[in-house]
Amino acid sequence: MNTINADNCLFLIIDIQEKLVNMLNDNSVKDTAIKLSKAARILNIPAIITEQYPKGLGSTIEEIKSELPYADYIEKTAFSAFNEIKSKLEAKQKKQIIIFGIETHICVLQTAFDLLNNGYEVFIVKNASGSRNNENKEAAIRRLIHANSQIVTDEMVIFELLKTSKHPNFKEVQAIIK
Repeated sequence: MNTINADNCLFLIIDIQEKLVNMLNDNSVKDTAIKLSKAARILNIPAIITEQYPKGLGSTIEEIKSELPYADYIEKTAFSAFNEIKSKLEAKQKKQIIIFGIETHICVLQTAFDLLNNGYEVFIVKNASGSRNNENKEAAIRRLIHANSQIVTDEMVIFELLKTSKHPNFKEVQAIIK
């Protein structure tokens, strides 16, 4: 099992859109996703953001868009984003994919399976992923574990990216967590 390597990873943010965020039971997924987006910007981690049928579900929430203006935005209608993002992944040449978003048991799960089946190392940020129903989320997490995804939290990701308190951006990133 590998730790996250800042030089070999990217963030894949799945469908954190206006209407989907409003269907969740609380704001914790949204708040954690925003923290991760801030860390990605500070640490210059590449990002791909998907939007499931934005005409009907709205676009990515503004707090994430403002943190990641450099991200590649991909519209999709398939539940797995893999086919739509494949060329972007190949161009970025990153093998560690840090995934979070909505809904864990549908789009996050199916995208993760396709990534795993295509040789990528997949990290699912559990506390930045959500489903309308917690039972669905937990079932997806169990399946993802059995499929060899690594289940992580936002702080695990952030501190693995930093590696040390001597990192030049440590204080700026630490301020996000507090």
